[in-house]
Amino acid sequence: MTKQQLFAQIQKKKSFLCVGLDTDIKKIPEHLLEKEDPVYAFNKEIIDKTAPYCVAYKPNLAFYESQGVTGWLAFEKTVAYIRQRYPDQFVIADAKRGDIGNTSEMYARTFFETARVDAVTVAPYMGEDSVTPFLNYNGKWVILLLLTSNKGSLDFQFVQDQNGERLFEKVLRRSQAWASEDQMMYVVGATQGKLFEEVRKLAPDHFFLVPGVGAQGGSLEEVCRYGMNAACGLLVNSSRSIIYADSTETFAEAAGKEARKLQVEMAEMLERFL
Repeated sequence: MTKQQLFAQIQKKKSFLCVGLDTDIKKIPEHLLEKEDPVYAFNKEIIDKTAPYCVAYKPNLAFYESQGVTGWLAFEKTVAYIRQRYPDQFVIADAKRGDIGNTSEMYARTFFETARVDAVTVAPYMGEDSVTPFLNYNGKWVILLLLTSNKGSLDFQFVQDQNGERLFEKVLRRSQAWASEDQMMYVVGATQGKLFEEVRKLAPDHFFLVPGVGAQGGSLEEVCRYGMNAACGLLVNSSRSIIYADSTETFAEAAGKEARKLQVEMAEMLERFL
């Protein structure tokens, strides 16, 4: 999916919502445990009820890999279901990979050839040659970790060099030489608030994947005020507050309602800031 196609979906749906499929088998409704594949059964119902209100889905690989082969199969079936039923959705593998070149080549093959997702999250710590293997696929995206929403982001991401440049700024400046805004996005946590303004100045045309709205307390209004650009430039992720909105047999309907609430807010934000 190209940047233009993604923006077209945002305009069509008046939404830049990404639903995070952080599916924990210990948290899904008990009645689904009787299914042959409970995680896939849960995801399928969540997707059917939220698809009208979002433009992207983001399975977090840790929740699938924790179940071994069974979990990986649930991940593959989930992606295949989205591809078959909702081909206009942008699918992100939240895998946070990043290793030396040969290993990254295998990770890229895993997600872009086998799983057939649109994008994968990548850690930049090992530098350019750990990222470029993911950039060898036309129409596929790297989403580089930049400013995360956790408390520990202060440990390294804000460390300054002798010139006062913070580490996240160095990553942002250097990485823009590796790929254009048509193939690279950045993770910027919603809890970073007004820092969005600084990041947007350094990367005016890139899309940002924004976790931390909802259960983590990030402000959607603040994210949009400081982070939105002329092509929206935002994919705001919400996971727990949507998929675990209810634990009964009406869990999917509850998820749909939560997604719809966010879509309404996002339509207003687009009207105000785009």
